[in-house]
Amino acid sequence: MSKAPGKDNPAFAGEYPLNDMTSGHVLSDTQVTLQDVDMEPARKQRHHNINNGSLPQKEEDDDDEYPVPKPKPFNPDDHNALARGIMVAQTAIGNAYRTHKVIFWRCVGIVLLVAFLVYFGFAMAHEFGDEASIRLLVCTILGFCILLLHLMRHQLEPITAVVEDFLSSPNHTHTRRIIRWVLYVLSSVATVTLIIVLVALKNPENLLSLAGLAGFIIICFVTSYSPAQVDWHPVFWGFSLQFYFACLILKTDAGFEAFKWFGDRVTEFLTYSDAGAAFVFGDTVTLYTTAGSSIQISGAYYIHFFAFKLMPVVTFFSTVIAVCYYLGVMQAIVRVIGRFLSFSLGTTPAESLNAAGNIFVAMTASPLMIRPFVPSMTRSELHAVMTGGFATIAGSVLGAYIGFGVPADHLLSASVMSAPAALAISKLTYPEIDEPITQNTDYDKMEKTKEGNVIEAACNGAILSAKIIAFIIVNVIAFLSLLRFLNATLVWFGDRVGKADFTFEYICSYLLYPIAILMGTEPADCRKVAELVGVKTFTNEFVAYEKLAILLKNRQVFEAYEKNSNYTGQWEYSGHDINLTATGQILEKGLLSKRSEVIATYALCGFSNFGSMGIMLGGLATMAPKRQPDMAKLVFRAMLAGNVACFFTACIAGLFYESRD
Repeated sequence: MSKAPGKDNPAFAGEYPLNDMTSGHVLSDTQVTLQDVDMEPARKQRHHNINNGSLPQKEEDDDDEYPVPKPKPFNPDDHNALARGIMVAQTAIGNAYRTHKVIFWRCVGIVLLVAFLVYFGFAMAHEFGDEASIRLLVCTILGFCILLLHLMRHQLEPITAVVEDFLSSPNHTHTRRIIRWVLYVLSSVATVTLIIVLVALKNPENLLSLAGLAGFIIICFVTSYSPAQVDWHPVFWGFSLQFYFACLILKTDAGFEAFKWFGDRVTEFLTYSDAGAAFVFGDTVTLYTTAGSSIQISGAYYIHFFAFKLMPVVTFFSTVIAVCYYLGVMQAIVRVIGRFLSFSLGTTPAESLNAAGNIFVAMTASPLMIRPFVPSMTRSELHAVMTGGFATIAGSVLGAYIGFGVPADHLLSASVMSAPAALAISKLTYPEIDEPITQNTDYDKMEKTKEGNVIEAACNGAILSAKIIAFIIVNVIAFLSLLRFLNATLVWFGDRVGKADFTFEYICSYLLYPIAILMGTEPADCRKVAELVGVKTFTNEFVAYEKLAILLKNRQVFEAYEKNSNYTGQWEYSGHDINLTATGQILEKGLLSKRSEVIATYALCGFSNFGSMGIMLGGLATMAPKRQPDMAKLVFRAMLAGNVACFFTACIAGLFYESRD
């Protein structure tokens, strides 16, 4: 009698398929050895469950080798009548909800809508005309427009289908080409007219920034990876969008006031992080003098401003962004902006969605939305993704820069304006030389959030901010320390030949002087702005904005000093510093003109520095390990392109700058 297959059968010393004897189901397509058969019962059961689909596949970071607990057997007859009755009621309610789920939520929506309309009517009747009532009115109108578009989406589908057919069908190629050239001509005429009317006739000195725009375009084209293959359509419309957006914000009262109002609201919103900071780090402190009296100071956490005031803002904003992603708000906004950029510039959905996402989130977070596309992206698309990340800042750190005293409206407009500029610069410096795989219908393939509810989303956002804060703090410590060491070394070498103050900033002030002058910086401020650009590129933008904040504060102190009639004119330069002789106060590094302040704010608004190259490469490589060699070849060029995009945005700001006292 032959033995059954098993480990005790010497004739069965080879390899054999492991089967479930009860169902005949083969547990693995591969062959297993006797050592696999000898694994402990728990592992055998887990292996069986995984292959039968009762357990999820083991994740890469899952070290658990134990079976997942199973639900206890439940028999209703083993429980009392009350428990069975409650269970029956729960089951009936649950079934009714699942059957009429759509109707239920429609009723809830109608009730909430009616309640809001009642509240809105009372609010308008109670007080109308102040800023708060106007804000409520505008937000209500905007909300109803969005709701109306959502309810009419099916009725609008035939119209959108006709438009999409016209934009993509080969039958309309000739018509599209004619329309494209007509739009080229109209846009060019409009641009020239606006420059003449709004700039040349009013502020002719601003035309220096226009020369800078031309200079940066020529440099990018000459150094392009393949100048002969440059598609000028995305380049033209990327710069055009940036131009018109800047014209709206900087040259129209309505646009300027709207963005200023929006910036003020963002600043106001971010101050709510003070509640958490005050609770954790302490709000009041009592100081005792030698005479025995005491002084109570409120806002004690402001003493360590950077760590205890600015970093909580990062946590708060990161949490808000995570909640918005869970609710689908951010995806909807990004999808709309991405479609608009793709329609205007002719870029693919992946790079357009990434550029839109970079307006709100960090350079490593935005590509997560397009994770399915990354492995199959062309080199030009990868370059565009990297450039977009380098050319913008994250919403999570926006509050920190605002906390430095940098104007919120300029930071917000810089982030938005740099999105089309990044795509334009990217397509100029690294044009499309491959055939894209992504299709124009791929806008809904964004990565979905994995949180189970809004609480988990908020927790994950807060936890993620811990990594961001740690990165910010250690980088600031490291780079400031390295910069101090580098300056001490350079000063030592300078002293050997009788050259005082030979520092890294001194070198950058001359090396990057042409960039500062091309952006339209006031000649007297070019060396200071060049220093800031150098610090931002070779260290990071946090250090650069911290140095800019000193100059901004100096202006506030100087203007307050000059307003005092007793002190007017009583100041003098002491090297690069300003000595307020009446009070004896020294304004280190002096100050910048308002025009130069605006240009510097825009030029520094991006993650394009050497330290960010490793972060970008590491983040993208985890999504597509096989593309890491391509990414490594592209990342330095993309970092330079991101810098140029920031400079281009600064040129636009300098071109349209107009003092508004």
